[in-house]
Amino acid sequence: MTAKALIVSDSHGLTEELKRIKNRHKSEVNLMIHCGDSELHPHSEELEGFITVKGNCDYSKEFPSEAIEPLGDAAMYITHGHLYNVKMERLAIAFRAEETGAKIVCFGHTHVAEAYERNGIVFINPGSIRMPRGIAQKTYAICELGEKEISVEYYTVEGVCLPDMKKKFSLV
Repeated sequence: MTAKALIVSDSHGLTEELKRIKNRHKSEVNLMIHCGDSELHPHSEELEGFITVKGNCDYSKEFPSEAIEPLGDAAMYITHGHLYNVKMERLAIAFRAEETGAKIVCFGHTHVAEAYERNGIVFINPGSIRMPRGIAQKTYAICELGEKEISVEYYTVEGVCLPDMKKKFSLV
């Protein structure tokens, strides 16, 4: 059995793009995640259905700073990343992930789309759908948890898959 999560971050006030992404994938994913800096109200239509955490540009106290959600048999740890200084180093977020028992970590803040593994934990940053860094494309990600692997695919805001960015991680 597989399970999928749609992961977006750093939309910084975008509404139409967020709605299009949500509507494009909501019937094929088990979980929709926004890793913060939406700059929207927590009860906005655009964020409906998303597990959303607070970024450094979100001012509502209603957003939690972190969340832990199941995706299939794995726990996902969700945070924006600014509280762990992810622009400078990744050790603090890695320690927090280990504390939570997460198999997958979703974070944003850097606006850099990337997926990597550290000590058996897969870290996913979907990039930014407003102001990407490192690449020209405005991106989001879909994480698929299978029986033997975790795969991460990146898409442009328009829904075009970026096959050169696809990553796979073994669950063995």
